[in-house]
Amino acid sequence: MTSALIVILNWNGIQDTLKSIDSLLKQTYERYDILVVDNGSIDDSVPILESLVAENNKVYLIKNKINLGFAGGVNTAIRYAIKNDYDTVALFNNDAVADKDWLKILINGLSADIAISTGLLLTENEKKIDSTAEMYSIWGMPFPHNRGNKADSAPDSNYVFGATGGATLYKTSLFKKIGFFDESFFAYYEDVDISFRAQLSGHRIFYSKNAVAYHKQGATSKKIPGFTVYQTFKNIPLLYTKNVPVGLLIPIGTRLFILYWLIFSNAVKNGSGKYALKGWLASIWFFWTKSLWDRFYIQSHKTVPTGYIKSLLWYDLPPEQTGLRKLRKKFTGK
Repeated sequence: MTSALIVILNWNGIQDTLKSIDSLLKQTYERYDILVVDNGSIDDSVPILESLVAENNKVYLIKNKINLGFAGGVNTAIRYAIKNDYDTVALFNNDAVADKDWLKILINGLSADIAISTGLLLTENEKKIDSTAEMYSIWGMPFPHNRGNKADSAPDSNYVFGATGGATLYKTSLFKKIGFFDESFFAYYEDVDISFRAQLSGHRIFYSKNAVAYHKQGATSKKIPGFTVYQTFKNIPLLYTKNVPVGLLIPIGTRLFILYWLIFSNAVKNGSGKYALKGWLASIWFFWTKSLWDRFYIQSHKTVPTGYIKSLLWYDLPPEQTGLRKLRKKFTGK
């Protein structure tokens, strides 16, 4: 039986984390443990978690001294999983809860060529979809697929481009082959990055409609003013630099340049310009110090044709880009 380590990252969010753990302790799949990684919390998270661990032999705790972000925090857990010979690692947001069969269905979604198994993530009120997959647009922007659609419109199980790091199962062997989450992302789009890298190396990703979890959107990021804006403007160029194959660099890069600066202008208009500017400057720093060099390695180890990657892309603007869509229609009629 495949072994699984379910990882929950906690940062000053103990009440949400306790609800998440409670749902995971009710899983029908038997061979799993839960590892909570506390990411330098300064509230009462650690003593509460220590008490929980003492009372339950399925729950373990790692205490990071500082906040390493999502990427750094889960990498701590992945190293633990590899050291302790777990077959799979399931990443689960601390502000989410899972149906009892969630893990069992994700385990069944794996196969020889499928290294990442993801499911249906709904909003906490169960009425709308949070995500069924992560997509990458020909405009160079990632986005959660089907977000905001009614829950009963969720697509059937199928292969997808990428998977959300909030409720997804990964083969441990995948990390040994392509590396861990990129800590320069810190948070946001690091899950798209690792999905992209997995696809480039010939590993497929499968979405199972019946693997259901419920997500309280933005519970952590809302605690830090400007956090989402900064991370977005930093990470979008890094994602493009590292992963887009040579044959797609110019068409995607041209569109991304237009969209990036239109979104930047909108951030300035809405009073978030300083966070957007800091993010852009950080992206330049990481481009020269890390991402460009990462690209050489990733693309040199690419095992699938560019046409395959092209077939996985979203051939339109991301759904939330309503302003640019209206502008495009004015000039093209489409």
